[in-house]
Amino acid sequence: MRIALVLLGVAIALALPFFVYPILLMTILCFVIFASSFNLLLGYVGLLCFGQAMFLGLSAYIAGYLLKTTGVSIEIAILAAALVSALLGGFVGFVAVRRTGIQFAMITFAFAQFVYFMLLQSEFTGGEDGMQGIPRSDLFGVVDISDSRTFYYFVLAMTALAIFAIYRVIHSPFGEILKAIRDNEARVESLGFRPERFKIIAMMISAGIAGFAGALKATVFQFATLTDVSWTVSGEVILMTLLGGMGTFTGPMVGAAAIIFLNDELAQFGEWALIAQGVILILVILFLRRGVVGEAGALWRRMRNRNKG
Repeated sequence: MRIALVLLGVAIALALPFFVYPILLMTILCFVIFASSFNLLLGYVGLLCFGQAMFLGLSAYIAGYLLKTTGVSIEIAILAAALVSALLGGFVGFVAVRRTGIQFAMITFAFAQFVYFMLLQSEFTGGEDGMQGIPRSDLFGVVDISDSRTFYYFVLAMTALAIFAIYRVIHSPFGEILKAIRDNEARVESLGFRPERFKIIAMMISAGIAGFAGALKATVFQFATLTDVSWTVSGEVILMTLLGGMGTFTGPMVGAAAIIFLNDELAQFGEWALIAQGVILILVILFLRRGVVGEAGALWRRMRNRNKG
């Protein structure tokens, strides 16, 4: 049954660009990766990073700069940008993981604001105008993927790769220790592990994958702007994760797809999109504390137990 559902999902994903605007689909895929990277920290380690956008935006600029000035192939630019974000995540984690809760969130927010103003003042970023004209170079230097529909399949493959990497982390012994830290950090420490070390590594993985999403997004739109580094994007990814279901594997994907689709539909109404997001956040906090996927899973378990009884 599970294999059949996976095959159905793959078939739908392959057919979608013939019915839906490819740019919208690629935007959703980029934010699926981004939200999943954030959920790795919040849902599985219990760390609220209120600066996740710095990894998304910084990598967008780095990938764009490499593609515009060096002529490297697209996969090299994306991987290099993700690596820089992972290293930055390790540094931020080294400074911040000794704090928890709101203190950790505020430290990450401070770092994000520093990155924002650094990019604003840097000449190579284009300041408030952003970095324009980022080329879609050939894959491996030989495969032309400039067409939007062809590029969609590249982004889809990269999304599958990133999600698989997150799945492997979550279901590895390392992932089990992360969940144990989330549930009872003192007990993990009493067993001889060093929680700070695991948190820093988790921060690096999360930042690297968020950077991967940012670099991919820059090649989709062929520009990078300060909006990607702003605190509003960090807040938006929190909403995506809470809406879908924090600590669930598919929840952030559902939340990201829903919010991006909503933003696209409400774009013509300007600020109403932000108001709609605020209303959704209030409703989620009041009525869907486990998110859409979390509540659906809980309902399914109750029905199954009732049938067994």
